[in-house]
Amino acid sequence: MAVDEDRLMEFLHRFVGDLGATMAAGGIVVGDRLGLYRALAQGPARPQELAERTGTAPRYVEEWLRGQAAGGYVQFDAASGEYSMTEEQAFALTDPDGPVFVPGAFQLALGALKAENEITRAFRTGEGVGWHEHDADVFAGCERFFRPGYSAHLVSSWLPALDGVEARLRAGIRVADVGCGHGASTILMAREYPESTFAGSDYHGDSVAAARKHAENAGLDGRVRFEAASAQSFGGGPYDLVTTFDALHDMGDPLGAARHIRRQLADGGSWMIVEPAAGPTVSDNLNPVGRVYYSFSAFLCVPNALSQEGGYSLGAQAGEEPVRRLATDAGFGSFRRVAETPFNIVYEARP
Repeated sequence: MAVDEDRLMEFLHRFVGDLGATMAAGGIVVGDRLGLYRALAQGPARPQELAERTGTAPRYVEEWLRGQAAGGYVQFDAASGEYSMTEEQAFALTDPDGPVFVPGAFQLALGALKAENEITRAFRTGEGVGWHEHDADVFAGCERFFRPGYSAHLVSSWLPALDGVEARLRAGIRVADVGCGHGASTILMAREYPESTFAGSDYHGDSVAAARKHAENAGLDGRVRFEAASAQSFGGGPYDLVTTFDALHDMGDPLGAARHIRRQLADGGSWMIVEPAAGPTVSDNLNPVGRVYYSFSAFLCVPNALSQEGGYSLGAQAGEEPVRRLATDAGFGSFRRVAETPFNIVYEARP
């Protein structure tokens, strides 16, 4: 075999970067859970000082800081021996309620990787691995991964892009949030539109219980309810607006879900479909965002879909045309793309 040394070295550089990133994921989650980032954002510190701020062991903190500095997640001043954070690093690493929160994505990734044995077996058998079979960090990490994007865009741009929906939300309508997980999207809408009522549903009972707790903590009891139900069986309609956030592609029977949503919609209602950003072809998605979504999809989305009846496994990079086809086949008369970000595309389907 003739090996081009330059291309080999190029590949090995990629390998070293990926290996470092893989191990760094654990350090990022540890730093979040122990409050190391938040404490360092208070001001520069040597390892001993940061350990004192956080009640942790200095030697561990020292090694953690070195790795974080090598990865560009914190700064190191060789002259003073102090570590610090830039405003941008602190912005992305310390505020779980902000528009960008990096640790949540790594919590989701580490949680998903804990199922490696089950996923390897599924590759051999073709069987599915249900969402409910994953580690609890998948459910919590998923909320912490997606909530910042929803916080940044849902109320400010996505809902206003729908045809006349925001004015109706402010006046008071009935909304169903299907596949709501821990209820982040449901609660964001309920806070912004106090005249409307919201019903979240998810097939995963533990997530529904967490959503109820979050709604209670937010003081939204009475206007928000949650039920454990699939996208093909949730009740309570007719609704003026139905939403699905990063959920349709996870379903084994998305057509059945789309048909049920169509039946649950009131005349003149809208279905807002938020899905991962993806181009129409595989080649269009061979980029960093596509790599993230394809990798998550192989561990979470496709296995979950294959664990359910229905015959679909769209995956996280299905793109616009399959979603349009589902809406059309389910009886929706209009379908359009209304908004997009680097990570999501938003569609509106109407009867």
